[in-house]
Amino acid sequence: MTGKAGRHARRVMVIVLAGLCVSTGPAGADDLKPKTVEAFDRYVQATEAQINSELARPSPFLWIESLPGNRRAAAEAQLRAGQVVIERLDTLDQNSNSDHDKPIPVPGGMIHHWIGTAFIPGATLAQTLALEEDYNHHQDYFRPDVMRSKILRHDGNDFLIDLRLYKKKIITTVLDTEHEVHYTLVDSAHAWSRSRSTRIQEVDKAGERDERLQAEGHDRGFLWRMNTYWRFEEKSGGTYVECQSISLTRDIPTGLGWLIGPYVTSVPRESLTFTLATTRSAVLQRAETHAAK
Repeated sequence: MTGKAGRHARRVMVIVLAGLCVSTGPAGADDLKPKTVEAFDRYVQATEAQINSELARPSPFLWIESLPGNRRAAAEAQLRAGQVVIERLDTLDQNSNSDHDKPIPVPGGMIHHWIGTAFIPGATLAQTLALEEDYNHHQDYFRPDVMRSKILRHDGNDFLIDLRLYKKKIITTVLDTEHEVHYTLVDSAHAWSRSRSTRIQEVDKAGERDERLQAEGHDRGFLWRMNTYWRFEEKSGGTYVECQSISLTRDIPTGLGWLIGPYVTSVPRESLTFTLATTRSAVLQRAETHAAK
């Protein structure tokens, strides 16, 4: 869409989203309801059952390794060209009474489920994990999406981390979040990790003297929950990094899906793409810096 039509559509989008921000501001925030949390937990439980089953088998380890021949070859070509391969997923309810698996309904919310892969040429598994676990410096690697990062607790393969997240796409959102992360080293070439958000609070007037945190689950609903599931495999002259992201946001008001839907669904996709692409570049940059010393 170009010209006057494109500019008009963008103006309409700004007006609508601004209206949503006003209607869901501190005085009239959109509440995260128990039934929405229950649906998200059910979705996560079903997804994690699939992930556990995949990790229990010897192969394939990565998502792209399970793709049909032509698609896998195309994905590999993209990865070798330095691109991120990403796709939307949808975990279905396999316990439904229907003859066919059905989507898991999420009343009052939307689940965004994406999986992506990047390939880091020349990188070892150890180098990749060293960057991933360097949470105190994620604010340096992943700006502007990560404004602040800190390890609150570290015990072996378990971390509790604090992240201040930033996103600007027409609307600016700043979130204070905490996440529990667990790593498992399978062998010298394979590892996986899981991260689950334990606290997400929107920041009102971020960076100002009177900034304050909104109550959990009582905000504009741009992010209520976020889980990520990572896999790492060293082979073929580098390390593959795979991330599966599941996030929960407020639902789109009735009648506005055609307008706001593409915006809402694009943010999780863009965030995952940015995270994987930045992981690739950061590992390569650190390797070059260490080699130069």
